[in-house]
Amino acid sequence: MPSPKQPLLGSLAVQSPQVNPRIIHVTTETCHNLSLFKELMKEYRKLDDSVTMRLNRTVAQFRDRDRLGAEGNPQDEACAYFWKELVNNWQRRTDIIQYCVNAVGKTIEEKQESVGDRTKLDADQKYAFAATYSEEVKRNQIRNELTVETIVRQRSLDGTFSLPLIQTFKNRCRFFEPPITDVEARKWWDAAQRGR
Repeated sequence: MPSPKQPLLGSLAVQSPQVNPRIIHVTTETCHNLSLFKELMKEYRKLDDSVTMRLNRTVAQFRDRDRLGAEGNPQDEACAYFWKELVNNWQRRTDIIQYCVNAVGKTIEEKQESVGDRTKLDADQKYAFAATYSEEVKRNQIRNELTVETIVRQRSLDGTFSLPLIQTFKNRCRFFEPPITDVEARKWWDAAQRGR
C-alpha cells in the first residue's frame, strides 16, 4: 500500500504555491461572524508577513530566467512583479473590509427601522435596539481593520513597526518606483509613502 503524500513542512510549505488554491466567497454571513472575518484577514496578511522570504524567492526565479536568456534586469523585474502581487493583495483585503463594513451597516439600518420610535419601546423593540448596538460595535471592529491595513502596508513597504533586521520591500528594491502609467500601483505607493 503506497504511503500518503508527505505534507510540505517548514519554509518549504511557505515557499511553495498552493497546488489547489481555495477560492473564498465572502458573504454577509462571513462579515457577521467576526472570528471568521478576522481569520480571513489573517490568511490574506500572510503575504505581508513573509515579504523578505517571498521577495528572495521571486528574485531567484527572475535570476534563473535571466540565466536562460531572458531580457531585462532580474532584480528590477522581480521588484515590479512582487510589488504588483503586494498591491493586488492589499486591494483584495481593502475590498473585503469595505464590503463587510457596508454589509454590517445595512443590517444596522434595517434594525434601526424596526425599532421605530425610541420613546415607547416594547420588549421586541428593546431587543432590536440592543442588537443594533451590538452590530455597531461589530462594524467598528471591522472598520478598525482599515487602520491595521495601514500599519501592515507601512511595515511591508519600509520596515516601520517591525524589527530593524527584517529586510523589507524598500530595503531590497531601493530604486523601485511603480511607473507613472500604472495609476493603481502609484495610488498604493503614494498612500503607503504617506502612511495611509
